[in-house]
Amino acid sequence: MKTILIVDDEIHICTLLTTILAKEGYEVDHSVSGAVAIKMVKEKIYDVIFCDYRLKDKEIDGSVLSLKIRELSPATGIVVMTGYPDVRIAIQLIKQGIYDYIVKPLSAAQVVLLVQKVLLHQAVISKEQLPPANPPATGPVSTYISHRGQLSRFVYGTGNTSKELHTQIKLIAPTDYSVVILGETGTGKESVAHLIHSQSKRKDKPLIAIDCGSLSRELACSELFGHEKGAFTGAVQAKTGAFQEAHGGTLFLDEIANLSYEVQTALLRTIQERVVRPVGSTKETHVDIRIIVASNEDLQQAVLAGRFRDDLYYRLNEFAINVPPLRERPDDLPLFISTFKQAVEDELERECGPLSDEVLAAFSSYSWPGNIRELKNVMRRICLLSKDREPITADLLPEELQPVSKESSESIATGEANLKNVTRQAEYQKILDVLQKVRFNKSQAARLMNIDRKTLYNKLHTLNILL
Repeated sequence: MKTILIVDDEIHICTLLTTILAKEGYEVDHSVSGAVAIKMVKEKIYDVIFCDYRLKDKEIDGSVLSLKIRELSPATGIVVMTGYPDVRIAIQLIKQGIYDYIVKPLSAAQVVLLVQKVLLHQAVISKEQLPPANPPATGPVSTYISHRGQLSRFVYGTGNTSKELHTQIKLIAPTDYSVVILGETGTGKESVAHLIHSQSKRKDKPLIAIDCGSLSRELACSELFGHEKGAFTGAVQAKTGAFQEAHGGTLFLDEIANLSYEVQTALLRTIQERVVRPVGSTKETHVDIRIIVASNEDLQQAVLAGRFRDDLYYRLNEFAINVPPLRERPDDLPLFISTFKQAVEDELERECGPLSDEVLAAFSSYSWPGNIRELKNVMRRICLLSKDREPITADLLPEELQPVSKESSESIATGEANLKNVTRQAEYQKILDVLQKVRFNKSQAARLMNIDRKTLYNKLHTLNILL
């Protein structure tokens, strides 16, 4: 039986968590004192410990207690609870080795799911048999992180917005419904697709992902349906399409709104009939797949504008999920920062210093138009530029996150700013405004600004706008 210790100076919290976890079959102890908790850890091995950050012990707060527990029992999963979230404290604690930093009040489902995740993490680390888990319908959301091209880890957000998203994922995952995932660029739509697949009945079969935004009409048909040798110029050998590759599993079509109308027509028939005819072939092949699509453009608006087939939209939209932008998930920011920092340190194979208060303040006040992807890129930049173990300061931040100095503010206010900088800032703001208006659909943004897509990409690069 797995053992859990609750440490909180409010007895009703101890009683509540004990009741919740005991019903799940765990052996639960509790303490209202940090000093007593340390004695208990010396006498008994606990798999998971929940401890409050602000204990009434004079010399033992959650930080000190977690360090002592780590020394006494390195394998124990530590979860620090607080009613007063602070980005700096969260990063410090996670760096010290705690499993998670969560904000009170806690729901029963959140507590149970968190324990299951800690035990699962421990089982993976120790290569033991995974503990049985039957996750509840609600809990923190996972954000998929690709590390060196591999699916390496999940980061769990604990904010209310994240919990609502997770509830929807848990609800739809076991079904075979087609899913439309909507959200701005960089919010993690592919992450949601991976989570749905990993929690479905098809999880042991392949998930094939296709970026429709980069496909021409000819290439799209080949990539989706395959082609026969000699079907067109350059087809020197036969190719199996994504539909057949995903047989038995899930097909994820990202940026589906970018497919041409002709390809949409072929796609509709394939989805309706569940048969594929490769380009240049007269033979049809049955496929058994689940379809998940994603778009950073409102597909209903695309239907009204005549750019997307209404019958295809209604065929795909058996269930819709909206992935919130990072600016609407401030509670999750500390954990994302810490996890990305650790991932970058692994990539660079060196330890970076702590983020300064000025950097953390800039992160907290920034709107993150590029969302989670932009945050990861910024973490890569500042860690790469930093010196080993020295504090990471604001001068390493990209221009859009740089704090505005008093001198710069005064020069702009008095009309003394450099004309080039003023023009650059105006262009930067205009592009961001248009991108936000079209939900970061770059093709649509380029059309509205009367420039081609290549020019827009060049400007995004020049202005260091990460999407």
